[in-house]
Amino acid sequence: MNELHREAPARVGVAVPAAGFGRRMGGARKPLLELGGEPLLLHALRPFLADSRVVAICVAMTGDDAKDPPVWLTRVDERIDVVEGGATRGASVARAVAALPDDVSVIAVHDAARPLVAHDVIARCIDIAHAGFGAVAGTPAVDTIKRVDARSFVTGTPDRSMLWHAHTPQVFPAPILRAAYDSGIDTATDDAALVEATGGRVRMVEDGGTNLKVTRPVDLVIAEAILSAREASG
Repeated sequence: MNELHREAPARVGVAVPAAGFGRRMGGARKPLLELGGEPLLLHALRPFLADSRVVAICVAMTGDDAKDPPVWLTRVDERIDVVEGGATRGASVARAVAALPDDVSVIAVHDAARPLVAHDVIARCIDIAHAGFGAVAGTPAVDTIKRVDARSFVTGTPDRSMLWHAHTPQVFPAPILRAAYDSGIDTATDDAALVEATGGRVRMVEDGGTNLKVTRPVDLVIAEAILSAREASG
C-alpha cells in the first residue's frame, strides 16, 4: 500500500452475516433474540455505527427478513442496507461484501451473534487493515488443546502458546477480501482462512475475552451478565 493512500482516512464497509438459524438455540433466529431488551443484531451494530470511518453496513438476513426487514433496523441508521443471505455463512458474507460500495478501502466482517464487541477492538482492527494487513479479533488459547483422530483418540498436543481462538470482527483491505471471495476456494472456515489461502497476511488482536458468540442458551445468560456488569460500571 502506498504512503499517499495510507494517509487518506479509511472508508470502511461492514458485512454482517445474520441469515442463520441457531440449531443449538432451538431453531431461533439468533440475530433477533433479545439481550437487555434489544436484539442481538442491534448490539452488534452499535460499535461500528459509532466509528466515523464506517460509511456502509450491509446485513445479510433470511429471505423473509430481507424482504421485510425489522422496522428498528431500517430506521437506526441510513448507512445500513439489507440483502438476502445465502445457504451458508460464507455465501451470506459474499453477498453482503458484493453489496458494499466499490469505493470502500477496508471491509470488516462481523457476526450478528457477537453482540458484545468493544469499539476499541474494532478501531484497532481497522487501523491494521488500513495499513495493509488482515486483522482478526480473538483470544490466546488458555486451555490445553488436543488433536484427535476420527474416533476422538488423542494424536497430539500442540503448543498452546502459539494458538488463538478466532472471533470477529475480521477486517481486511477491501481489494484483498474481495479477491479472496472471488478465488473460488470453498474450504475456508472463516474469512481470515480464505485470505490466508490466497496469500494475505493476518494479525490477531486481543479482544479481552468478553466478545462471546451467542450459540447456546447459556451463552445468552452469560451475555446478559456481561452487559449488566458493563452498565453497572458506567
